[in-house]
Amino acid sequence: MGADKNSGMDDPDLELIKKRKMKKLQEQLATKEKDKSNLELQDKTNKNKPEGIDSERNFLLRYLYDRGDEVLKLAEQQYPLQTKIIIKRLNELIRFGEISKISGGDLLAVYRSLGLNIRVDTHISISDHGKTISFSDKLKQSNDADPDSDGLL
Repeated sequence: MGADKNSGMDDPDLELIKKRKMKKLQEQLATKEKDKSNLELQDKTNKNKPEGIDSERNFLLRYLYDRGDEVLKLAEQQYPLQTKIIIKRLNELIRFGEISKISGGDLLAVYRSLGLNIRVDTHISISDHGKTISFSDKLKQSNDADPDSDGLL
């Protein structure tokens, strides 16, 4: 009989506790649904405007020199996903004062140190008698002018 008496007294208390827990769970569910709808709205907005990536890229461009912009463009074409991550990390280093300016050669070295070999078109030009000609054309001219040579310089 003592057990029945205690369980009878606890019933209103248990009901009150259950109601509080239920109310708390409903509030948490409502908060999660609200957060989910906010995230969906942000995703739609971000898909329409890729400003974050562009603004990060533009920020980095201000600190690039000596053909750094060309290296960045080639990197974006050849390794787009990795370049997004590298841009963010370089911007962090710039903001913390670890890096002040980045040359094209330094940027190329960063990619190569990460195992990303960026192919850069290289042209060597020579000034010959006031004209600028490519190195390969100069070699052809020197071979044509000296037919007795073996083609060695």
